[in-house]
Amino acid sequence: MTDDEKRKLWRQYHTESSRISEAWRERGYQYPPPRYPPFPDELRGLACGAKTRAGTPCKLTSIYLNGRCKFHGGLSTGPRTVEGKAKSAQNGHKPGEPLED
Repeated sequence: MTDDEKRKLWRQYHTESSRISEAWRERGYQYPPPRYPPFPDELRGLACGAKTRAGTPCKLTSIYLNGRCKFHGGLSTGPRTVEGKAKSAQNGHKPGEPLED
């Protein structure tokens, strides 16, 4: 099984688990708790695998739903709006200090 197939299986597993949890929450967490699908054995020990700065694959096994670790999963994509880009351009400058052109 390739890493891409494993990551697809990882996402499917977490999507199903999240759906079950959401349904249980909507029922007010009534007893008995739901039965979750068993964790696939082929996913045990799945590493991040992203390329590090040294050029080697990342070996962290604590990964997010996207299949990457906290260092390579990337929560922030940077500023996308004009206002956000303008704020980002001011990093390192004191407030009220004019920007150098």
